[in-house]
Amino acid sequence: MNVFDEKRTELERHEFMMGPERGRLAVALDLLTDSLILVGQHGVYCTSARNPGKPALDLQAVLGGMEGAKALIQSVMEELRAQREAANASGPAKD
Repeated sequence: MNVFDEKRTELERHEFMMGPERGRLAVALDLLTDSLILVGQHGVYCTSARNPGKPALDLQAVLGGMEGAKALIQSVMEELRAQREAANASGPAKD
């Protein structure tokens, strides 16, 4: 089963509210957030040998990559929103 089947309801709802591109990015952002939470919880039990207050180095790398991906997705969503608003603002004036 692929993500389009697993998340059909969420995709349909977000695509309806935000359009196909932003809707899919929103669902991807939700998936990343859920994964970050799970990896963060796992990091509580798999601590670094050098610094017990931090997750193991491999988990730190995974968390960093996921947080970076999340930031990129958020920036794309913001850019798409700004483009849509600019297109609406420059559209034909209605009298």
